[in-house]
Amino acid sequence: MAGHPSEKVIPDEVHQNQILRELYLKELRTRKLYTQYHVNPFRKIHTVTRKPMSWHDNLEEPADARFLNLIHHAAQGPRKKYPETQTENQEVGWYLEPLVNPERHDRRLNHFRVCSDIILYKAKMWGLGEDDRHK
Repeated sequence: MAGHPSEKVIPDEVHQNQILRELYLKELRTRKLYTQYHVNPFRKIHTVTRKPMSWHDNLEEPADARFLNLIHHAAQGPRKKYPETQTENQEVGWYLEPLVNPERHDRRLNHFRVCSDIILYKAKMWGLGEDDRHK
């Protein structure tokens, strides 16, 4: 095992202080101070019921218009939020209007089940319990 000393070198206080100083400076470089907080509008809010005799829950507070706008915007569907699709999965149901006008009396597009007299007769017989379906 070349390159690995057999006994571990214990760093002295100067080296330990240098390591701690480098760690401290690295933490200071990556630290980010947050001063503005807000509620995530995409999470569902669970409300907690108030205590009936609490005085601070019964105080009326003014409504925050920005917060209400965020909540109402998050509650809207994607068609009302965006002018066009944001993902490929939204493309599937984005345009709801059918491409062809569904006319019910047009026989080219609508193939309805037609029941003749013999079909109605056999359906009634099977409903009464006759079991000759496989004959």
